[in-house]
Amino acid sequence: MASPKEESKETIVEVKESAAAHAVESFIEDPLAQVEDAYSKYKKPLNFIGSAILAVVVLFVGYKYYVGTQEEEANTQMFQSVYYFEADSLAKALNGDGNYPGLIEIADDYSLTPSGNLAKFYVGTIYLKQGKFEEAISYLKGFSSNDLLVQARAYSLIGDANMELKQYEEAVSYYSKASNYKPNKEFTPVYLSKLGLAQEKATKLEDALETYSTIVDQYPNSAAANDAKRNKGLVEAQLGK
Repeated sequence: MASPKEESKETIVEVKESAAAHAVESFIEDPLAQVEDAYSKYKKPLNFIGSAILAVVVLFVGYKYYVGTQEEEANTQMFQSVYYFEADSLAKALNGDGNYPGLIEIADDYSLTPSGNLAKFYVGTIYLKQGKFEEAISYLKGFSSNDLLVQARAYSLIGDANMELKQYEEAVSYYSKASNYKPNKEFTPVYLSKLGLAQEKATKLEDALETYSTIVDQYPNSAAANDAKRNKGLVEAQLGK
C-alpha cells in the first residue's frame, strides 16, 4: 500500500501528464479550429473569390473555344478573297463576290482570330494601292504579328502611306520601326533606304546621313548599297562635309 507521500507524487504526475496531453491536443486542434473560425468569419468574401476564380477559368476556356471555331470559319471564308487579291481583283477581294465575304467583312467580323487579323493587312495593302491612304493606315495599324517579315512589311506600308500624305515625321517613325524589327539582309536595307529618304524630307539630314552610312557599312552587298552611297554623298554635300 502506497504511502500518502507516494500517492501525492502519483497524483502530481497524473496531473502533469493530463496537462501535457491537453496541451498537445490543443496544439493539434487549435489550427483547425482557427481555420474554421476564419472561414466562418470571412465565408462570404472567400466564397466570392472562389466563384470569381471559377468564372474566370470558365470564361477563358469558353473564349478559347469560341476563337477556335471562329478561326475555322474565317480561314475557310478567306481563301477565295486571298485568291482574288493575288489575281489583282481588288474589288472582289475587298467586298466579296456574292458567294464568299470580302476581306473587309472578315477583318471586321473575325477580328479576334488570326485570319481576321491577317485580313486587316490585306485590306490595308489594297487601300494603299487604291490611293486611300488614311484607310490603309487605319487597317495596317490594327494588324499585329510576330512574323519575321509581315510585321516589318506592315510598318513599311504605313510609312509609304504617310509619305504619300506628306506626313514625313510619321513616315520616319514607321520606317524606323520596319528597319529595326528583326533585321535581316534581304529587307532591312530596303526599309533603311526609305527611312533615309523620309529623313531627308523631314529635313533631318544628319539622321539621313547616319542611315545611309548604316546601309553602306552593314549591308554592303545589298541592292540598296549603291543608291545609299550616292545619297550619302548628296547629303554630305548639303551639310558641307
